[in-house]
Amino acid sequence: QVQLVESGGGLVQAGGSLRLSCVVSGRTFSNSVMGWFRQAPGKEREFVAAITWSGGNTYYAGSLKGRFTMSRDNSKNTVYLQMNSLKPEDTATYYCGAKVGGANWTSKYAYNDWGQGTQVTVSS
Repeated sequence: QVQLVESGGGLVQAGGSLRLSCVVSGRTFSNSVMGWFRQAPGKEREFVAAITWSGGNTYYAGSLKGRFTMSRDNSKNTVYLQMNSLKPEDTATYYCGAKVGGANWTSKYAYNDWGQGTQVTVSS
């Protein structure tokens, strides 16, 4: 089992930036995949980005690529989500998830462990 703790959310004006962090503890594997998802009120949890724990390969939701960048620092057991040019529609609770191997990085059902989430609010 993996424990995940997100931080870095807050209130920001449209056009601003935030960097979310997710500290990972517990057992990880060379084929672990870490993902960021978000959930707005009344909506389904949706995929944002994912990264492989070992190789650092990334994958993004098409609509967010170019504004959001996911990275990891294995020495700190932390993954990050840099969010630039934020828009009001980016307002949501952002969750960090972990899965082991397999495909389907974009499905919330493929992830076994989740953090508690961090709130991001973008004002217009």
